[in-house]
Order: sequence, then structure tokens, then C-alpha cells
Amino acid sequence: MLRLTCAVLFASVFTAYLRAESDAPLRFETDVRAILRAHCFQCHGEEPEVQGNLDLRLVRFMHRGGDSGAAIVPGKPEESPLYQRLRDGEMPPDESKQISKKELRIIHDWIVAGAGTVREEPESLGWEPYLTAEDKAHWSLQPIRRPAVPTQVNPDLVANPIDAYLLSELKKHDLEFSPTAPPRKLLRRLSLDLLGLPPSPESVQSFVDSMASAESAEKTWSVTVDTMLESPHYGERWARHWLDVAGYADSEGYTDADSERPDAWRYRDYVIESFNADMPFDQFITEQLAGDELVTSPLKNLSSADAKRLAATGFLRMAPDGTGGTVADKLQARHDTMADTIRIVSSSFLGLTVGCAQCHDHRYDPISQADYYRFRAIFQPAFDPEKWQVPTKRRVSLYTDEDRKRAAEIEVEAKKVDAQRTGQQKVFISATFEKQLKELPESVHELARAAHETAAAKRTPEQNQLFKKHPSLNVTSGSLYLYDRKAADELKALTAKATEIRATKPKQEFIRAITEQPGRLPATHLLFRGNPDQTRQELQPGGLSVVSLNSSLPSIPAETSDVATSGRRLALAKRLTHPDYPLTSRVIVNRVWRQHFGRGLVETPGDFGVQGMAPSHPELLDWLAVEFIESGWSLKHLHRLILQSRAWRQAVTNHADRNRVDPDNTLFGSGRLRRLDAEIVRDCILDISGKLNTKSRGPAVPVMADRVGRFVIGKDNSNAGRPGSVIDMKGEQYRRSIYIQMRRSRPLAVLEAFDQPPMSPNCDKRNVSTASTQSLLMMNSELLLTYSRHFAEHLSQLGLDTAEQIGLDTAEQLGLDTAEQIDAAWQAVYCRHPSTREREATLQFLVEQRSVFEQQADYKASDGKPPAKSAELEALAVMCQMLMGSNEFLYVD
Repeated sequence: MLRLTCAVLFASVFTAYLRAESDAPLRFETDVRAILRAHCFQCHGEEPEVQGNLDLRLVRFMHRGGDSGAAIVPGKPEESPLYQRLRDGEMPPDESKQISKKELRIIHDWIVAGAGTVREEPESLGWEPYLTAEDKAHWSLQPIRRPAVPTQVNPDLVANPIDAYLLSELKKHDLEFSPTAPPRKLLRRLSLDLLGLPPSPESVQSFVDSMASAESAEKTWSVTVDTMLESPHYGERWARHWLDVAGYADSEGYTDADSERPDAWRYRDYVIESFNADMPFDQFITEQLAGDELVTSPLKNLSSADAKRLAATGFLRMAPDGTGGTVADKLQARHDTMADTIRIVSSSFLGLTVGCAQCHDHRYDPISQADYYRFRAIFQPAFDPEKWQVPTKRRVSLYTDEDRKRAAEIEVEAKKVDAQRTGQQKVFISATFEKQLKELPESVHELARAAHETAAAKRTPEQNQLFKKHPSLNVTSGSLYLYDRKAADELKALTAKATEIRATKPKQEFIRAITEQPGRLPATHLLFRGNPDQTRQELQPGGLSVVSLNSSLPSIPAETSDVATSGRRLALAKRLTHPDYPLTSRVIVNRVWRQHFGRGLVETPGDFGVQGMAPSHPELLDWLAVEFIESGWSLKHLHRLILQSRAWRQAVTNHADRNRVDPDNTLFGSGRLRRLDAEIVRDCILDISGKLNTKSRGPAVPVMADRVGRFVIGKDNSNAGRPGSVIDMKGEQYRRSIYIQMRRSRPLAVLEAFDQPPMSPNCDKRNVSTASTQSLLMMNSELLLTYSRHFAEHLSQLGLDTAEQIGLDTAEQLGLDTAEQIDAAWQAVYCRHPSTREREATLQFLVEQRSVFEQQADYKASDGKPPAKSAELEALAVMCQMLMGSNEFLYVD
């Protein structure tokens, strides 16, 4: 506890410079160095050419000074050139990088206090950054140890250690947990959290009945959690969270062309299957980073298991990649793809902004530019700029020798039909030619036959003249139908037969993967200011230096004899999943926690560095990280721990004392009101309206522009920019949103409105906005209007089906009247019954709406014919739209 507390305090000091407000003497390492590193080090210490010969990395260097003499005069800031230049805005020369008044005050007070240091400084520094004890002391870089679980808490409120840790912090502020949420709200919350779909009214009622008994409540809850975790919809819901982090997209991005990635979906399906199978997360990490280095079967005959491992490496192919198209600078495009890939990898597993060190040493975290290129060297054999492979060349075929053999056998059969057709065609053409020739004088027959047997390009002028004079002689395969329709149809049937035979060939499919060229180890050089045209010293692969100083971790060799490839990425995976690695497990459990609670223990999931937020409950974070590892890296074990805690089951409350002490609910003393994610809004609408297609896996459902430019689901059928007839989607348009094409330049309109993130290159944390466009979409969108009608038809059919079962003619005879339809709608959308007031108001609304529609021509009977549309059904559809457009539907409490 003492170690973590000190680390957290240090992080606070480092980011906010609180020491300037305290009585403790200011010191260079703890108060000043971070300011100078952010604003001055690049020109005064990091690069080989030190500006003005002034190195600011150590205080002794400041005393030594540069071209203008000593930079500081202890006790006299006004006589210190360093302070003078900063005060007058002369340095840094870039106005956007000048220091704040608060930072300037810290430097002023530090000089006044004697410009002291915490410890004696080294005599000299090398070309790499000097890592201080303060750099190594940051909380996220410390080894993970399981802390003791607090015991001085109310045992009646503790379901597991999670509750104990949270209650311990709440107790310090004289707070406790909020009451448990009511069963109906609890089940809706759980179902949307784990499955992304609402529970059925029948399951809600069954759950409520089971929870009514105190003796069976805990067992019911546990069984319900386990049942949902075993649902195939669980993987579809939680894969979406990881696909955000991985930057999943079905298009290349980078350029306006934004070409499609036809095989990216295999990675998406791999993630879904991995989550459903509860694949150990260390294995999940390893296969994504180095699945190709685990493959043992030959690429031309991949086993099913190896094909999945190769599909996993699609993780490293998710970054925007414009190298397959037209770009202004091909070399720069290659390096940009590599940089984005490193950003995705580092934010996913390390929770650090490693990419900030691409052009210079990191301004806040102890990550040098050399560290960045050592890390990049791990991926260089797979992303070789000198032997670059464009996206289409990186596809790996799933064809096997057996497939090729079968395809060859089928091709032989098809060619037999081709040969038969060719022979028949010659006979038909010859016969037709002779028939046409008979109508001409015999004097031209010999010349005509010779011309007919000669290729058109080789005919003599005389022959060409003859055919020009008698065009009926020019009988070819393309004109045969003009003379003999029956013969042409026979040839057409043979062509179709050959095509049909070829269609039985095993379909050749591909994996979008990463592979290395065996035996090639391209060199990695540090790039001066990130410019690929300015290479500096060569660097070997390695992890972050500061992490290695705190823990004993596996190294990353330049090559290994264990695998046919370099083995670098496999070594990285072993390093990241080592029990002593301080970042990976913390980052993953924090992501899972954030998705369950709406707020992370660290509220900057992609930045565990100095600029990120410190953990609100550091001991709980470490306890969960250790528990995660010791459970075999089981995500479902982590889910169960969180969902079975008393904390997760709290009701959303509005308590004055809590709001005053903890307005942002960082202590987790209440449930949190949360809006549905974009994909879940659409999926729930589909499910409630009875249209959801639960088909899983497979290629992405395409997206196209409609007539007004919005992106909607559909196959593009435009010609010369004009939309053609609508192509039947055969129910594919009703599939879950995770299967809809994620094309960077074509965000589905309904998903974009509700903050579906653009993948540029990935998304660590989704924004949740409240915008007028959302309300307008729910009022006017064709999507909601269409599915509201489907929902209304579904409600009407409920009564008709039941009436038919017992032999009644209508739903009214059964007694399933409008009031019961209202009740069914409320249960489907809100998982509850309407109140008396809501029921009465809605009944009145439906009466008024029916009256309005009945005044319109389409809703009136005419000339003995029934009305074209039903006023009752239309009014019910408007009600359904109101329910699905409401806050109670869009938010989970």
C-alpha cells in the first residue's frame, strides 16, 4: 500500500506540479525536469547538435552553461538567463510550446530555493535519455503484487473482494453503497451489458419471480450470469469492445479511395469465437501478435487451427494502409502504416502513448526515440519498407492440395464441354456460311471460302472487299444468332453447362494476415525527427527500457532458431504476458471494468503514463490484475467477479451527500446512468420489432449511399452515378451491427449519429454525446419509421396468433385489446409494465391518432373496397416509434 500510495502521489506531483504550492523545497527531478523535458529538451539535450551549446538535462550542465554562459544563478532568478528567456517568451521560439504561468512560477521558485536536486547527478550523459528514479517510480511501471483485501468494512455489503476495496474507500468519506437495483432493471442492465440485446418479457417475468425469494435470489443471479456468458451473443457484444481497440475496419482508409478489405471479416469472426470460447487472454494476445510464427502446417495446406492463428494476425493489418493505391509518397505511406500499427499495439496492450516518441523523446513518459525504434524493430521483418507488400499481396489462400486437385478435375470436365461447344460452333458457322454462299454466284464461292477460312486481320484487300460487298457472308460466333437462333441457343446452353460445372469448384478464399519472409532480417534505423529519408544509427529489437529496469522480463532477440521466422513478435508476446510485466493485465482488467461500470479505475484506458489519470483504486486494480492472471487469463472469470459484486448491482441514485463528495461517482457508490452504444441502439430496435437476423459470422453486410447521400445498408447498384433498382438483401439487412461493413469513408448513418467511432487508427475510449441529430434521427429516420411499423405488426400479431390457437376470430374476442398491446409494448421496450397514468395517456393518444389517420383518403373505405391502410396499425406504429425514441429506451439504469 505504501509503495502504491507514494507512486500515485508522485504522479499527481508530476502532472499538476502541486509541490509549488507546498512548503517542501522544490527539486529539479520532482518539480522542474518534467517542464523542461516537455518544452526544452528537444533542442537543448536530446539531439546531437545542442542549440547554443546549452544542455538542460542536468543542473550541473546549466551551471556550466552554453554560448551565453551559465544558465542559472541559484537564488537569483532575475539574473538567470534560463528564467529570463522563458519569462520574456523568447524560448521556446514556437509560441504554441511556450510554458504556462504556473510552470514559470515553479522554475522561478526553484531557482529562489537554490536550484537544488534530489541526489547527486552523473558527470555525463550518453545519447539516450537519462532515466531518473522518479521516471521509474510511476505507478503503472511497478511490479504487480496482490494486496491484502480490506477487512474493516460492513460484511453484509460484501459479496466478494471487489466490494471490500470499494467500501473501504467509500467509508473514508462516510459513504456506503446504494441499494440494489430492482430485478427488472437489473436484468435489463445485465442483458444489454453482456449480450447487447434486451431480455424477452417472458425471461424478465421468470427472473422477477425467482428473485422474489431471498433464499434463491443469489443462486438465480449466478445462474443468470452464467447462462448469458454461454450465449453466442456474448461474443458478439464483447468482441465489439475489442474491435474498437484493434481499429477494426473493412476498408483501407488513408486515401479518399478507401478501398475495401474483402477478407478483414475473418479477424472479426476470430475475435467473436475467441471471446465465446473464453480463450485465455495471454493466448489471445500471442496469436494476434504472432499467430503466423505459431503456424506449423505449410501455408499452401493450412490446417483449420493454423488458419485461425493466421486470421488472428489480422490485428496487425487493421491500421489504415494506402500503399495499394495511388499516394504522393509511397515510402512515407509505408512508414505511416507501420506507425499506426505500433500505435494500435501499444495502446491495446501497454496503455502507453509510445507513438509520441516517433519523432523525438516522449515529452512526459520515460520513452526515448530509440525505445520507439527498438519497439518498431520487432515488427520490421513483417513490415519491411524495402520489400514492402501491398495489401493484395499479403493475402494467404485457404486452398489446399485437395482443393486444387478437385478444382483441376472439375476443370477437365468443364473443358470437355468447352471442346464440345467449340466443335458445334464450327459446324453451325460452316453450315450457315454455306447456306449464305448458295445465294451468291458460283464465281465468288472459291474466293469467299478462302476469305472465310482466313482470320479477319490477315485477309487480303480483295477478300475484305468481297465481305464488304456481301456482309451476309461474315458469319462469326458473335453474329451466328442473327442467322440461326436455335443453333445460338444450343451453344448458349453448352456455355451455361460449362459455367455450372466450374461453379462446383471449391471456392478459393483468403486470409488477411501478416507473415514474414524467412531468412530476411531488415535493419531498423532511428529516423531523425521521424523522417524516413534521414536514417541514423541501427537499433536492435527491444521492449521499453524503463519497464526492464523495474522487472526481470524476457528479452527480445534479433532472431531465434525456435521458429522459421525472426521470432521477434512471439518474443514480444511472451514478454507482454509474463506475470511480472506491469502493464498488460492492468490495462486489460481496466478495460473490462470500464465497460461494465461506465468508468475505468483508470479513466484514460489508453494512457497509463504521466499525462494519464492515476487509478482511483490502485489496490483494487492490482488485485484484479493478479486475479486475472492466476485465473488463467480468463475473461469470463473476470466478468463473474464484477457482475456478482454488490457494487455492480447498485441502483442509480441521486444522493445529495454523495453528489457533494463524489460528483463524478469515482468511488462507485452508485450505479451509473449509461446510454446505449450505437450498435446496440440498432440491434435492440431490430430485436424488439421482431426482425433480428441472428445469423453469425461471414463477410460483412455492405453499405451504400442512398438517393440523398446517407449511408445505408445495401448493395450498390448505381450506373453512371445514378442509383438502379434495389437489390434484395435476403434478410442480411437485419443482421447485428457487428456484421455491418465498417468502411471508414461510409459510416452507417444511424451508427454515426450515436457516436460509432472513426477508426483513425483505433478507438481507446468512445465518446458519448447528446446531440440534436440523435433526436431528429429517432423522429424522422426511415430506419425507425420502418421498424416501428414492424413492431406494431408484431404486437397486433400476438393477439391474432393466440386467438387462432383457441378458435376465436379476432384478437378483440380474446380480450387482447389496445390496453394489452400497450402493456406488451412497454415490456418489450422497457422491461416493465406501464403505470396506470402511462396506460391511460397512451390509450388517449392512440384514439386521437386513429382519428387523425381516419380522415385521410388512404385510411377510408371507397366504392365498397376496404381502406388501403389501417388507421389502427398506423397509430400503433406511431406509439412504437415514441417508445423506441425515448430516453428510457436509449439509457440503461
